[in-house]
Order: sequence, then C-alpha cells, then structure tokens
Amino acid sequence: MPSSGCAGGRSAHTRAGGMKGLLAAALVLCAGTAAAQGDWDAPQAPFTVHGSTNYVGTAGISALLITSPAGHILIDGTTVAGAKVVAANIRTLGYDVRDIRYILSSHAHGDHAGGIAALQKASGARVLAGTGNVETLRTGVTPRQDPQFGTLSPFPGSARVGAVRDGEVVKLGPLALTAHSTPGHTPGGTTWTWRSCEKDKCLNMVFADSVTAVAAEGFRFSRHPELIAQFRRSFEAMAQLPCDIAIAAHPEVNALWGRLERAAREGSAAYADTGSCRAIADAGRKRLDDRLSQEKR
Repeated sequence: MPSSGCAGGRSAHTRAGGMKGLLAAALVLCAGTAAAQGDWDAPQAPFTVHGSTNYVGTAGISALLITSPAGHILIDGTTVAGAKVVAANIRTLGYDVRDIRYILSSHAHGDHAGGIAALQKASGARVLAGTGNVETLRTGVTPRQDPQFGTLSPFPGSARVGAVRDGEVVKLGPLALTAHSTPGHTPGGTTWTWRSCEKDKCLNMVFADSVTAVAAEGFRFSRHPELIAQFRRSFEAMAQLPCDIAIAAHPEVNALWGRLERAAREGSAAYADTGSCRAIADAGRKRLDDRLSQEKR
C-alpha cells in the first residue's frame, strides 16, 4: 500500500469526536493493513497506550516513548528507515526528540535496533541493553552465538551503549523501568516493565521482547542445550511478569491493531489483558517444542 495513505500524525486516542475521530479511525485501519502485509517501515500514527506510555513505532515494529517532566525514555528504534517515522511520531505527540535521555533495547536485530543509532545521534541519549547484546549494538554485526547468524544484514552501530543486568532498574525522574533478561532469540534479549498511571489508575506495563525460536537454515536447536535452557528460562520469566498491558516487539504478536481499533470506543482498557505475557510465553514455548520435534524427525 502507498505509504502516503498511512502518513499523518494524529493520535488514535482523540478525546474529541467528529472529523478527528474519523481521521483517527482511518489511520488505524490503514496502519493495520500495512502491518498485515509485513511492511516494517510503513508509517503509523502515534497513540497513547496508557498514561505516559505512547506508541511511536512503525506499522510493523513496536517502539514506545515513556514521558516525564525530567525527560523521556524510548524503547527500541525500529528499522533504519523507521527511525524517521519514530522521530516524526514523537514530534506529532508534542515531544522533543532531544528530551530523550535513555534508549532501551529489547534485542539487537536490525528490525528493532537499526534505527537506534540515528535516534541516539538526534537525542544524545544513552543506549542500554542486555549484556549479551551490547557489542552487537555497538558494531551492528550479529555474533556467531545468535541462532540467525549469517542471515542478518548489519545495521548502524551506536555509541555510549551500556549493559543492564537482570532486575536492574533504570530511573529517570518519576520513571522506573526494570530489565528482565529474556535471551534465546538473541544472546542479550531483554523485556522491560514499568508502571504507568492515568489519573488514579496505575497499570503494570510490559514491552515484551521476542521469545521465538527462529534460526538460520541448517541450524539445529537440539545441538545447543544451553540455548534451549535459555529459552525455557525466558518463557518462565515472561509468564510470571506483572502484566496488565503488554506491547510486543512485533505488534501483531498479541493483536495490537485490533486492540487499537477498540480503543476508539474503550480507551486504554482495550489494551489491558493480564494474560498477555503468559500467552506470549506459551506461544514461544510451543514454537520451540515444535521445532525440536521437527529436528528429531
């Protein structure tokens, strides 16, 4: 679909009706179609998920901006081309990219981290990632221990990349985001959690890292018991998170666009599903088990 059909820049959560609501609905439908076609770079109108948490990613790859008077935190940068979409979406919501203090990474693949270098340059933010992904973010080169090694293109590396440990909390003014180690898909995969409040309603927010067993042709997970163990620990960690609203690194993983359409009527309640994290973990577990069964055959 032509990208011009999805461009624009109103939040899908318009608090006024009339033409604004119609425009928002049109943007939602357009973006959902783009995502269904697998267009990772396609523009997507930004919207508020709950309180200070805002979706600023593309139609195919998630990125979140968590805002505060002390500055903002961005999770993921989408693709190289998607960085422009993310920056434009942040401006559309009325925020300044230069006020981003931290860029947090879920995992170091080009579809999620390709745009981080450009966004870091525009903001001066510090980049933080799970220890196993720090070098990849610095260089843009996939390491051999990544199951998809040999199939992924390099992406621009970032400066000032720091490591976070499992359970470490990143604080900025009133914001406090906790890193949860969820490796397997990448060596340093990280899921992020925080609390976001809207008036007197505070919810547990999750940016769910990918926990899918995807690999290069010829790679056999059954030859890497340590990797299987990592995945299984990640499934357990994901399933046990406090999880009122989960936004997956790939928005279609838990049907974000269908929820967005409902949000025009229900507000942020449309995104709430306390079973989301467990469902993401269960889907990842099934995929790995199916893959291992195939390898045995």
